[in-house]
Amino acid sequence: MLDRLERIEARFAEIDRRLGDAATLANQREYAQLARERSQLAEVIACIREFRRTETEIAEHRTLIETDPELRELARAEMPELERSRAELERRLRELLAPRDPNDERNVILEIRAGTGGEEASLFAGELYRMYSRYAERRRWNVEPLSMSTTGLGGIKEVIAQVSGRGAYSRLKFESGVHRVQRVPATEASGRIHTSAATVAVMPEPDEVEVNINEEKDLRIDVMRASGPGGQSVNTTDSAVRITHLPTGMVIVCRDEKSQHKNKARALKILRARLLDQARAEQEAKIAASRRSMVGTGDRSERIRTYNFPQSRVTDHRVNLTLHQLAAVLDGDLDLIIDALTARHQAEAMEA
Repeated sequence: MLDRLERIEARFAEIDRRLGDAATLANQREYAQLARERSQLAEVIACIREFRRTETEIAEHRTLIETDPELRELARAEMPELERSRAELERRLRELLAPRDPNDERNVILEIRAGTGGEEASLFAGELYRMYSRYAERRRWNVEPLSMSTTGLGGIKEVIAQVSGRGAYSRLKFESGVHRVQRVPATEASGRIHTSAATVAVMPEPDEVEVNINEEKDLRIDVMRASGPGGQSVNTTDSAVRITHLPTGMVIVCRDEKSQHKNKARALKILRARLLDQARAEQEAKIAASRRSMVGTGDRSERIRTYNFPQSRVTDHRVNLTLHQLAAVLDGDLDLIIDALTARHQAEAMEA
């Protein structure tokens, strides 16, 4: 491990040198990548320095025990605490040195869509959006809806939102997948339990310099008259924007803002996130199966969690975790589930 610590310290020093170089300052992409890498290494470097300081103190205390009769007993008395500190720092270092996702500190583009189940699925999608919004409140993150399509009964067909805050992606990245709900719908006269589903996609928000889009060559941008319920015109100008990414065929429509420029900016933000997510998925597909995460392959057709209303039960199928705290979970109390998923992911990463 000591050789690896020396390599990390050398890399940290090299990054500091390059960040002060004029050529790096002139290259926005390189500067952003180096600054992000430095931020990710800073905690490791602090731990390494504390580990080395503790090792030096232990060596000094051993010298006192062997050579200084006056301070020998004091040094012996302090040794157990120093050795405990070294063991804890070594454990922490091993944890920090486990492979980390470079996107962990990014903001998130969150997409929730109603799946099978009709109106009941749309109502459930709305509850999931509220659940994540409440979780964001607990962590003092900001949630900004970028695009939303609702139903007449208060459900959500689709919502795309930006979640901004420290570590947002690290906490939400395992939420991608199919979420299933089992309950008796309010419209069900016979009391039969129905099963509905909604899909959740969590993508790290990219920096603009990371996803190169040539607007003239890669995009077709159409403007449309935004319309509300019943086809009534919301604005007197064409403010809705539809962006088609020609190389991939991706289509993004934003109509929530009254400003065409704001709708275009939102659509571009969603497009960048989807393109980055696609690139990441393609890259991960090339990695050997043995290195896939134990918490799921990332296939969004997977059923990852079931919310059972009659039994007030939430089950995450990837870690076999069941909580009889449905109301609390839907109110944003997700830490027990997320901590279990994160712990399993870290255990696998450390084994690898």
